[in-house]
Amino acid sequence: MRTNQPKTIHLSEYRVPAHLVDTMDLRFELFDNGARVHSTLRVRRNPESSEVSAPLTLDGDSLKLEHVALDGKELAAGDYEDTGDQLVIAGVPEQFELAVVTWIEPQNNTRLEGLYKSSGMFCTQCEAEGFRCITYFPDRPDVMARYRTRIEADKSSYPVLLSNGNPVEQGDLENGRHFVTWEDPFPKPSYLFALVAGDLVEKRDTFTTCSGRDIDLRIYVEPRNAEKCGHAMDSLKRSMRWDEEVYGREYDLDIFMIVAVDDFNMGAMENKGLNIFNSSCVLASQETATDLAYQRIEAIVAHEYFHNWSGNRVTCRDWFQLSLKEGFTVFRDSTFSADMGSPTVKRIEDATLLRTAQFAEDAGPMAHPVRPASYMEISNFYTLTIYEKGAEVVRMIHTLLGPDLFRKGSDLYFERHDGQAVTTDDFVKAMEDASGRDLTQFRLWYEQAGTPVLTVSDDYDPEQGVYRLTIQQSVPDTPGQTNKKPQHIPFALGLLGTEGDALPLQLDAADDIGSAPTERVLELTDASHTFEFYGLAERPVPSLLRHFSAPVRVEYPWSREQLVFLMSHDPDGFNRWDAGQRLAVDVIQSIVGAPEDAGIEPRLVEAYRTLLGDSVLDQALVAKMLQLPSEAYLIELASSPDVAAIHRARDQVLRHIATSLRDELIACYHRNTGAGGYEITPESIARRSLRNTALAWLLMINDEAGRDLAVQQFQEADNMTDRMGALRALVNSDYAAERSRALADFYERFQDDPQVVEQWFSVQSSSDRAGQLPQIKALLDHPAFDWKNPNKIRSVIGVFAGQNLAAFHNPDGSGYEFLADQVCRLDDSNPQIAARLVTPLTRWQKFAPAYSAMMHSALKRIRDKAGLSADVYEVVHKSLEA
Repeated sequence: MRTNQPKTIHLSEYRVPAHLVDTMDLRFELFDNGARVHSTLRVRRNPESSEVSAPLTLDGDSLKLEHVALDGKELAAGDYEDTGDQLVIAGVPEQFELAVVTWIEPQNNTRLEGLYKSSGMFCTQCEAEGFRCITYFPDRPDVMARYRTRIEADKSSYPVLLSNGNPVEQGDLENGRHFVTWEDPFPKPSYLFALVAGDLVEKRDTFTTCSGRDIDLRIYVEPRNAEKCGHAMDSLKRSMRWDEEVYGREYDLDIFMIVAVDDFNMGAMENKGLNIFNSSCVLASQETATDLAYQRIEAIVAHEYFHNWSGNRVTCRDWFQLSLKEGFTVFRDSTFSADMGSPTVKRIEDATLLRTAQFAEDAGPMAHPVRPASYMEISNFYTLTIYEKGAEVVRMIHTLLGPDLFRKGSDLYFERHDGQAVTTDDFVKAMEDASGRDLTQFRLWYEQAGTPVLTVSDDYDPEQGVYRLTIQQSVPDTPGQTNKKPQHIPFALGLLGTEGDALPLQLDAADDIGSAPTERVLELTDASHTFEFYGLAERPVPSLLRHFSAPVRVEYPWSREQLVFLMSHDPDGFNRWDAGQRLAVDVIQSIVGAPEDAGIEPRLVEAYRTLLGDSVLDQALVAKMLQLPSEAYLIELASSPDVAAIHRARDQVLRHIATSLRDELIACYHRNTGAGGYEITPESIARRSLRNTALAWLLMINDEAGRDLAVQQFQEADNMTDRMGALRALVNSDYAAERSRALADFYERFQDDPQVVEQWFSVQSSSDRAGQLPQIKALLDHPAFDWKNPNKIRSVIGVFAGQNLAAFHNPDGSGYEFLADQVCRLDDSNPQIAARLVTPLTRWQKFAPAYSAMMHSALKRIRDKAGLSADVYEVVHKSLEA
């Protein structure tokens, strides 16, 4: 059991740094058995600091100190203090130069923080606190320096040497070695430093900016991946053009580079001018990547590029402000993706992630505000709350201000704070100053944790033609926060007549009803509001929270008849989908724990029948509407979920729909099997989604015609979306022989492609047919599984615990014990990944007592592990103490 509790860091304790670093000169000598790092810091005392006599304090982690010199004079051991995690030098002058030499061993770095080796390549991950694993430095975002980096290595083994900025010098050295020097003219915090050295191939292109500058674009990959860079390059160019057109932001260096790395804890990293990507987030071809992967790559490339301004040129003052860069940039990449594809489908995808996973985070022991007040390990706060809820907070500002004033606010923000490390308050202040709006109450979104609940009631006065809508808001208690204040919530709505017509929303009886809009954004600021709408000749059907205008839960007693009506008539595509989800949830919940012969609501079947035959509605929206609510979402909605019963009920409803609509599903499949080549367009993606949904449903009822279609599609597919769609359908069917043959054939065909093998692992781990615990353990013993590779770990252990919920929540508790075993094992090698894997156990209090007790026991066993890392300790401790 851990005896030394990690230190808790509080926002309230923030102090400006006592010293600033103006320039940082680095020289890396890279060898197979380690790396020697020479750093020269030009330091001055911070005039804004009150600590006028403070010693120089530099952060370090796992460093071997070889040399320290102050203004050219070598320091003896008694002149400084090396505590293991800090280098402290007292009595330093107002300005000075410090030279430090450290020795590190990247080849043994399994944490994948700082400088490490992946597939024989040197690479870095410095966010959040990885730079201290390279050399001693004030490793905090508000210390910004200009970097000059020289890299030396064996030329035959590491012909490509990359770092931030522009290349300024290169040449050969003795003994077959060479060097390249890079200079970054823009000051940056240490977390944005990057280095790559390896045997890589280069894919090049150019982009001409709006001012006429030609930017050199390069993507570096291992030779075997040379033909998988086209989509990422095209996505980069689209992102650059979009950022110019929508935000007026032009790229500032002469070169922009992306490198694909197999072993990476995160998705990608926005290091200035040198983005390092998890290979799964950059490599794509139609034979190896699904439509979802193509869309994900486009979004992530855009996200990291957009960081050049929202994160790099303007960065966060401290890690409590992480959402300053991440929330804003997620909003930007989400808007970009909406512009590139179907805006409605993108909004559905964002809301689904929030309602299924982020709302669960808000209701769990790790709940925290968008701007946290404290943390033990910052790596645990790269969360959906910081990213996705943070993006929704920015989206609400956009909704309240409108696009023109929001753009005016973003322009002011970038101009006012270029080259600075700032706070979320600075961002909101720029929006206030540009728009003239008072956002004082709105700031509570950054300060209060939890998901607001809006309880809506209504009544209609037929004599007066008045419809009254009462909205009450409450924010539930979360760890450390109670009795919360009402928040400023934009609430978009419309009203529909019995014929499906949009009714005017007249808020004042004296107004001209003919000029009243049919959609309004109401601003909720009090605990309760009542709105009156005049001039209505009939009781309307309310369409509430259109476009998911705020990350809140809405409680309103819709009847099933109203939900069917909204599915067919609501002009807001998001609310059409939402009505279908609510109807399906109501039907599934009504038979949880009921006998197997319980009747299924016929209106749900007919609603799906209508969808399958609708050729007018956006087919991308139809594809989304045909997907039943996930088990994870159904579990989140239940107060004390019986996972097995929820699984059976959802399965029962799905089978009933598929059996009832068997002929329509066959027709849908054939109608969407069109001729022509593979294209990444919204229309083509929707067609493949519809076809594969129909196929999956047919296999769920063990339809022989569906089986034959799946086998044929698997064998003849010319793209990974269709091949994986057929494989997934077979894996989730009762056709064991076909399942085994398809899995074997798939692996034999793609065994040399790590990213495709990850998909092969994932499709089994997520299936209650192929992913029971014995099969999961067998996958961990498979030759292709690698304990050092985060993607492999996530594709087996993470998918099993996060998606295969019926198997993970086996009533015998074996799933919990299995996850605890893997977390303990990984904690010794990669604590960041271990801490993220713990998440499914942290919600132990939500479940029925039998499940809860076993989950609690698994958490305690992790807590009692000898030498438990600070990363895992924080998650487990907060979960057990909640």
